[in-house]
Amino acid sequence: MAERNVLKVLSGETLTPPPIWLMRQAGRYLPEYRETRKVAGSFLDLCYNPALATEVTLQPIRRFELDAAILFSDILVIPDALHRNVTFTEGRGPAMDPITTDEISALKADNILPHLAPVFEAVRRLRAELPSKTTLLGFCGAPWTVATYMIAGHGTPDQAPARLFGYQHPQAMEHLLAFLAEVSADYLVAQLDAGADAVQIFDSWAGVLGEKEFEDYAIKPVARIIQSVRARRPDAKIIAFAKGAGIMLKDYRQKTKADAIGLDWSIPLSFARDLQKDGPVQGNLDPMRMVAGGKALEDGIDTILEQLGNGPLIFNLGHGITPQADPENVAKLVARVRSHEARR
Repeated sequence: MAERNVLKVLSGETLTPPPIWLMRQAGRYLPEYRETRKVAGSFLDLCYNPALATEVTLQPIRRFELDAAILFSDILVIPDALHRNVTFTEGRGPAMDPITTDEISALKADNILPHLAPVFEAVRRLRAELPSKTTLLGFCGAPWTVATYMIAGHGTPDQAPARLFGYQHPQAMEHLLAFLAEVSADYLVAQLDAGADAVQIFDSWAGVLGEKEFEDYAIKPVARIIQSVRARRPDAKIIAFAKGAGIMLKDYRQKTKADAIGLDWSIPLSFARDLQKDGPVQGNLDPMRMVAGGKALEDGIDTILEQLGNGPLIFNLGHGITPQADPENVAKLVARVRSHEARR
């Protein structure tokens, strides 16, 4: 088996050039994705169709030979498995039935993994079809981020409904986060068993939390997931991405015990170097540089490589690639990162 460079970095190695993959690398910026999406029907139909989910996961690998493929799915398949009436509307995003405190008390995990069987089938197909050198990443949403959608019924700019709910119903919030942590751990273990090499936990809304809430809502549930996964799969490699967490990432790494920490583009590279002393980091190019291209893209790439390239680094964006990005800029990004050794 060819060595998978992302796994080597997750084990603490420094590679030059660093491996590279992109959050949302299978997505609307690719014309072939848009064509496949038309065939699928709804967004959830695409997530639950193993053949089509495999196809869109492979599309950016065929184009750019990235070092990792990340399973095409969505963080809200867990609430969908809980029958929260999840829908995705173009231009409006996801929506679902807002959950009540009584419904939180009644949550059961009985049918979640059977409901998600098509996801595990896609993972099996991907591991069979991917080049042996390509790391396959599974993922889940962090409990806090998933809870924000379950409580409000949709996304909101600062997740005020979920924050308010936590103050008004602290026990219900604690129960919901603990429940989501346990079922998310089961979900990740099933992805690893199906063939994923490593997994990432996405906490897209961690940045709206105050210090105590960050500890209770972001750190503790993610630590619980990681502990539960490792209790069953001790060698599991786990990346944790808490967008907007800033200085709290220091505690986040130490307390969650994630193998690598994902960094959004707002993280100062001096602080990122400090985090890198304790282990691998992933990131953190501003996705808008991908849209801008040219000198803005080149300067952003070079600065990250100069500042973080001498430690364990997985090159990535600071959040997902946007639909406006030109695929040609992705090709230029990959080429420039991979030429890093020659420029040192």
